[in-house]
Amino acid sequence: MKLLKALFLAAVLGVGCSQVGAGEEAYSTARSRLAASIGDYAVPIDQSADPRIVRQIATVPRHLFVPSSHRAEAYNDYALPIGEDQTISQPSLVALMTHLLRPEPGDVMLEVGTGSGYQAAILSGLVRHVYTIEIVGPLARQSARRLTELGYRNVTVRHGDGYAGWPAPAPFDGIIVTAGAEHIPKPLVDQLKPGGRMVIPVGSTREGQRLRLITKDRSGKIGEQVIIGVRFVPLTRDVRE
Repeated sequence: MKLLKALFLAAVLGVGCSQVGAGEEAYSTARSRLAASIGDYAVPIDQSADPRIVRQIATVPRHLFVPSSHRAEAYNDYALPIGEDQTISQPSLVALMTHLLRPEPGDVMLEVGTGSGYQAAILSGLVRHVYTIEIVGPLARQSARRLTELGYRNVTVRHGDGYAGWPAPAPFDGIIVTAGAEHIPKPLVDQLKPGGRMVIPVGSTREGQRLRLITKDRSGKIGEQVIIGVRFVPLTRDVRE
């Protein structure tokens, strides 16, 4: 099993088996450095970082979620292109959005906008199951394959329109939207479990977006809080094959 894993990593990284150990050690060091550098990710909301989330940042191999041309930058705290006019979010923002969901081990989460699969991989180590929807066909297929090959067994990827959510496994303990919506989609609010939380960027790409925390109390009453200004690719409804 270890040999197969080494061969897989060699193929992904594009190096020979003799170089895998050194390469992975360098990535591991960079990953630990990144996790330490974003330990204050929750400052914008006047809270302390959740050590479980920091550990996930230190564990998930971000370099395997970006194109080979950007692997040298994988552990810098900024967004990177992943093809198809989409990006992988900066790790500190991934950490903050995850924190706002207050993930618990028994939770079932929905992600709208799988992208590279990195956010789903971060969530997978914190909750029971992650359902994630990607509107761009090539990204959905790549991410599903990548997550499977890397051993993230509690993540299910679907190609489709995330605006409509995923009714079958709903309601969800938490919903995270990783694209900017012009408004908050009602189907997502409806699929949020009482006591649940949703994190979503709202606003136009041109004028700027605000990251919003949507809560639903036990009686079903909806609350809304603006967190910080952000910039995400737009949430679209044009399913691309």
